[in-house]
Amino acid sequence: MTEFRVWAPRPERVRLDVEGALHPMTQSDDGWWRAEVDTAPDARYGYVLDDDPTVLPDPRSPRQPDGVHARSQLWQPDPDAWRDGSWAGRSIEGAVIYELHVGTFTPEGTFDSAIGRLDHLVDLGVDFVELMPVNAFGGTHGWGYDGVLWYAVHEPYGGPDGLVRLVNACHERGLGVLIDAVFNHLGPSGNYMPRFGPYLSSGSNPWGESINISGPDADEVRRHIIDCALRWMREFHADGLRLDAVHALVDTTAIHILEELSAETDALAVELGRPLSLIAESDLNDPRLITPRDRGGLGMTAQWDDDIHHAIHSAVSGERQGYYRDFGTLEALAVTLRNGYFHAGTYSSFRHRRHGRPLDTATIPATRLLAYTLTHDQVGNRAVGDRPSQNLTFGQLAVKAALALGSPYTAMLFMGEEWGSSSPFQFFSSHPEPELARATAEGRKREFAEHGWDADEIPDPQDPQTFLRSKLVWDELGDGEHARLLSTYKALIALRRTEPDLADPWLDHLRVDYDEQRRWIVMHRGAVAIACNLGADPVEVPVGGRLLLAWGEPAVSAESTRLDGHSFAIVKS
Repeated sequence: MTEFRVWAPRPERVRLDVEGALHPMTQSDDGWWRAEVDTAPDARYGYVLDDDPTVLPDPRSPRQPDGVHARSQLWQPDPDAWRDGSWAGRSIEGAVIYELHVGTFTPEGTFDSAIGRLDHLVDLGVDFVELMPVNAFGGTHGWGYDGVLWYAVHEPYGGPDGLVRLVNACHERGLGVLIDAVFNHLGPSGNYMPRFGPYLSSGSNPWGESINISGPDADEVRRHIIDCALRWMREFHADGLRLDAVHALVDTTAIHILEELSAETDALAVELGRPLSLIAESDLNDPRLITPRDRGGLGMTAQWDDDIHHAIHSAVSGERQGYYRDFGTLEALAVTLRNGYFHAGTYSSFRHRRHGRPLDTATIPATRLLAYTLTHDQVGNRAVGDRPSQNLTFGQLAVKAALALGSPYTAMLFMGEEWGSSSPFQFFSSHPEPELARATAEGRKREFAEHGWDADEIPDPQDPQTFLRSKLVWDELGDGEHARLLSTYKALIALRRTEPDLADPWLDHLRVDYDEQRRWIVMHRGAVAIACNLGADPVEVPVGGRLLLAWGEPAVSAESTRLDGHSFAIVKS
């Protein structure tokens, strides 16, 4: 017998449909409906609410073989499928993480095809693969942030069994796996959850209605979120999660949902006997997010740090529009590298108010912040999805890499950046509903037209070519400057492991010198110095020693280093 359970306090009657046969369900005082049915372990099922004959998928569906509008399917991981018993796991702190989108990482866009490229990641030297959302969402392809059935795995990628194979393959190669989880909103296509219960609040965020995590009946919604998070780590052996836009989780309760999730994740880590990490995306610059719970914080392992990205990108590229307007100078870059946050209780001209809070660099290590030169957001949310590699020289790309990978922060790469991929990463979707598809395309054009872009230049998210253009072109790896940049990335990552000074996580030990006019900056990490020339003209930098790694042909003496334009040198005294 199989027990079916669904939380549905809103309808007055709920019936279970199993393979087309209806079964009555019994409601408890807690709003849960239950029924026991003798059925196959892979049976298709769903729920019928009140007098509407439509069979709806299970809000906790383990599998959606026919898409988010169809019946759910029973699924349990096969214990014999796992081969990662020797995987001991590791924390993400100080690691190198590789963010990828399954659908565009390979031509086939599946979990199994991604396995064929894992040896490239091992050779590159990364420690973790971070998968952009793999939960079930409407359509065949998209970014995945508009998921509606959070417990299920997107079928076109290979479904839950495909994800098991990918995690297995990663662990067998010594790679950890992180999964991007979105709990701040629900997508517009296939969102039937509000028909079951009060999953949504009266508030809203940029992506739609907010999730009810502190209003009436919020306890079960919170449980829905936490159980989903734990499922990825327990049943799919993920080593942690990246939590999308946690600043959009409006929680007015005494125990924030992130604190609650942190505590339960730590308990699961003890149960499983391996480390589990939670990485939060937040634009609040609030160190309480990454402060341990026993010191009054929320207990996240780490957080994305967009200030570091903005400081590096704007200083190298010269872009100063939008949220880059406070950045661009070497002073801003130096302040950010030294302090973790640029805005730390200081005025943000983009927000027109004070922003952030200072990081206690004596107690919070730099490894709790992620440094990166680009992410899916920083590429895909540009009007035409252009990468820095489409606008900068290879020398400028190398300088950006040296600043991020040479810093004391946990590092993250976005797929293809290691060779300067020429493919854009554009915003794409495949909503099956014509009206929603049209609204998405028109909204995208309207949004960027308001910022001065020609609407005709904005890619149509629904055009299949927008998706296909965003796929990596792996044939570039062996070409000239692409291969040279890849070699540089490998060497930078290797230095993080072989030079003890580069493993020091304390910002109080970091010194940064710079010359605004001559456009050079130096990060001092103990006896190691990362010297970068962001300008086009050669410069003499007052740091010397033994050359460890360089882009260009620096002239290094005991006291100084001459750098070509758009180049770097790492020296050791």
